[in-house]
Amino acid sequence: MLPSTEFALLRRLAAEQAAARVPSVVGAVVRDGELLWSGARGLVEGAAPDDDTQYRLGSITKSLVAVLVMRLRDEGRLDLNDPLDKHVPGTGFGSSTIAQLLSHTGGLTSESPGSWWERSVGGDWAALQASLAQDALKNRPGSRFHYSNVGYGVLGELIARHRGTSWLDALRAEILVPLAMSRTTPHPEGKHANGYAVHPFADLLLPEPSPDAGAMAPAGQLWSTVVDLARWTSFVGGHTGDVLRPETMAEMRAVATVDDGDVWTSGYGLGLQLVRHQGRRLAGHTGSMPGFLATTLVDPATGTGALAMANTTSGPAILSLVIDLISIADEHEPKLPAEWRPTEVDRDLLALTGLWHWGPTPYHLRLIPGGMLDLAPVASGRASRFRPVGADEWLGLDGYYAGETLRLVRAADGTPSHLDLATFIFTRTPYDPAAPIPGGVDEAGWRT
Repeated sequence: MLPSTEFALLRRLAAEQAAARVPSVVGAVVRDGELLWSGARGLVEGAAPDDDTQYRLGSITKSLVAVLVMRLRDEGRLDLNDPLDKHVPGTGFGSSTIAQLLSHTGGLTSESPGSWWERSVGGDWAALQASLAQDALKNRPGSRFHYSNVGYGVLGELIARHRGTSWLDALRAEILVPLAMSRTTPHPEGKHANGYAVHPFADLLLPEPSPDAGAMAPAGQLWSTVVDLARWTSFVGGHTGDVLRPETMAEMRAVATVDDGDVWTSGYGLGLQLVRHQGRRLAGHTGSMPGFLATTLVDPATGTGALAMANTTSGPAILSLVIDLISIADEHEPKLPAEWRPTEVDRDLLALTGLWHWGPTPYHLRLIPGGMLDLAPVASGRASRFRPVGADEWLGLDGYYAGETLRLVRAADGTPSHLDLATFIFTRTPYDPAAPIPGGVDEAGWRT
């Protein structure tokens, strides 16, 4: 990036480290799958941290676990509406669905019963299941967002049962190795930052423990580096390679639940935290464990994302820091629009383009890359994109018609007659009497 941009980014990182008294902090900016800038402030055991210094990710771990679950769904091994009991029976909260556990709407208790799991050596699945035998549900499943670390411990067990191995081995084989995230590990290896608590009234440090969380590990066990977390940030932004279908990642980024403010500013998808800030919709996750804070966010619309990791229990506004890094990068060096170039299309579909009407409301239908259709009102209203799924059939990708089928109905001679979209009939002229308009068309026609 330009020297002026890099200085602005470093200054923001430095300001947070100094003001919040952070032992060390690293940050980075990615765009379109590439690591563009990274910086660091503070010391790690007497030396400056770098892009290969490990920090604990905390709850960012959950996003990786969620991808493993979505891979199982894409393989047909489970449905997101399945109750947990279908896959992990005998828990006592088996009515909660897989989707609810992913989005923290399953009603499950936030923490595992017993001692504070983040500072305690964790037990195995049998011990965790026994601790949840009674009073595990705190809210009616589906009724509200209630963040649950326990829910991801349960999802780790679900993964293990389907894969016949530990969730961690599945993670290595299915995500870490394919994405070349070789420095993402369950425990620190090589150069790493030790976790500290900073005294609130003096410039003193207290080492924090980092035990193995056992069955709760899927909620926050992993450690990683700038390089690896940058790859993950790009992955969430849509650069999923062969690990996950881009449309599945888009599904994970979709809003499942939001805060209860008048205008939502934060929410949760399927394993991803969502933030709405100054017109942006950002996706990623925050993380905290004793001695560590971390955040990764990406704006899928611009392809710009950022991350930060610090070795302190509390203090820095790390979410705001990451949002600011994204904003600085895009303000100083806005992404240039992709060059428009002509692309070949299915010439047979050209007959569908142009003006259509839903009742009296005019719509334009355009061909867009990938054999897809864009149906949008001339003025305002419901707009959606559609991808082909069969002969004369397209599936809605977004907007009001997401998941609905658009069908082209042809006349006896094979020419396009009308469009049927979830029972809504679109015709070339308003209320075409030759089309099967529900309720019929007044025989007298239009009048003054």
